[in-house]
Amino acid sequence: MTARAAGDEHSKAIGTAGPPALVIGVTGGIGSGKTTAAGLFQERGADIVDTDVIAHELTSPGWPAVERIAARFGREYLGADGALDRARLRSHVFSDPAARRELEGILHPLIRSEVEARVRASRAPYILVLIPLLTETGGYPDLIRRVLVVDCDERLQVERTMQRSGLTEPQVQAIMQTQASRSSRLAIADDVLRNDSDLANLASQVHALDARYRALARAA
Repeated sequence: MTARAAGDEHSKAIGTAGPPALVIGVTGGIGSGKTTAAGLFQERGADIVDTDVIAHELTSPGWPAVERIAARFGREYLGADGALDRARLRSHVFSDPAARRELEGILHPLIRSEVEARVRASRAPYILVLIPLLTETGGYPDLIRRVLVVDCDERLQVERTMQRSGLTEPQVQAIMQTQASRSSRLAIADDVLRNDSDLANLASQVHALDARYRALARAA
């Protein structure tokens, strides 16, 4: 079965499932620790839907988004295996806002459809949807009940991103300039996880929020 066919079968299989009682949008700047925090919630029984992971899946060989992107931007943005050359395309659209909007116009509706399908399929007490650009796009207002912001000092964002990605400080700073400000993210937050300390401190905060989310889900 092709990847596209598998995706179609997946959507058919879960199309009639009901959503969990509580859907939480998770956002934060680059290097803030969204994935780490999500993993701690998952250990406690929450379901995780990561829009970045979905975007990678949709740009793998055989998925319709790949051909649509190639038709718009050129086949030079595909690798030898037929997958999207994400680094090359990212470099192109990063310096061209109009091209970035066109790429988002292709990917965002497909990502949203897959997010909704996975949310409907969940049987967890609550589900976290990781959306790095939630503040910028205001996406999923009819799906998300609460917003959780993973926050840390901007200097830490730079250091963590450099360590994990190999990017230089100017490159990280340039990415941060394209994202919403820290104050803008905090302004839309219902809940905040401060990730300026160690993993034990973060886990303690997750423990408290997990109890709160379970109570909210039961009440809903």
